[in-house]
Amino acid sequence: MAKNKEPNRYSRLIEFIFSKHFREGWSEITFTRDEIEQAAKELRIKLPKNLGDVLYTFRYRAALPESITSTAPDGYEWMIRPAGRSKYKLALVQQSIVVPSTMMAETKIPDATPGIISRYALNDEQAVLAKIRYNRLIDIFTGLTCYSLQNHLRTTVPEMGQVETDEVYIGIDKRGVHYALPIQAKGRKDRIGVVQIEQDMRVCESKFANLICRPIAAQLLTDDVIALIEFEYGEDEVKIVSEKHYKLVKSKDLSLEDLRSYQERF
Repeated sequence: MAKNKEPNRYSRLIEFIFSKHFREGWSEITFTRDEIEQAAKELRIKLPKNLGDVLYTFRYRAALPESITSTAPDGYEWMIRPAGRSKYKLALVQQSIVVPSTMMAETKIPDATPGIISRYALNDEQAVLAKIRYNRLIDIFTGLTCYSLQNHLRTTVPEMGQVETDEVYIGIDKRGVHYALPIQAKGRKDRIGVVQIEQDMRVCESKFANLICRPIAAQLLTDDVIALIEFEYGEDEVKIVSEKHYKLVKSKDLSLEDLRSYQERF
């Protein structure tokens, strides 16, 4: 019989913090970054070199341990949110992981990514950002003319603390109206969390208050298919307003039949 897998040290650390604070009926638990160090000391486990990776893992990459998720009522889940400088909170929210639709039709785009960039991309996130940039997928998706302003914009937002956006574009439409387009990019194994989209909206409010904010998530579905999803804030929660899947192909693989079928789309 297979042995039960022991929780890894990241899980043990977050479980320790959660159990230290949680009381039945609570929907929010605030803790500090220093508590990760304290937990490691009390559990006598080796402290991770990058403390932030513990939080990043459970915010964007992996599910929280079952000992935590099992305390959430049906339809709800725990998520980690920033709560000020070096402060975080485990908040009970309605389930909020965004998964690209499996029903969405693909649109073929002749791949303009330089081969040398594809060859040396170090990870999925870097690869998807490069493919988006070289193929002007943000322009195609939004109908705007867009320019990359900055990669990995790390900034401080009031009442949230330090947050990071994978890339920020500035766009302009035919009327001359300007837009801020924060992008969250995910590889195949990562998850799109609503909390990141909320953060990007707050970045827009704080840094680009006079621009129209159009937050977008990008997920690499396969080596050559990228899902783009746009969000807006409505009725006190984040909603999806648009989703498209783009398949990057060699020019010869884009047929006249493909082009005719795109002309018939609304």
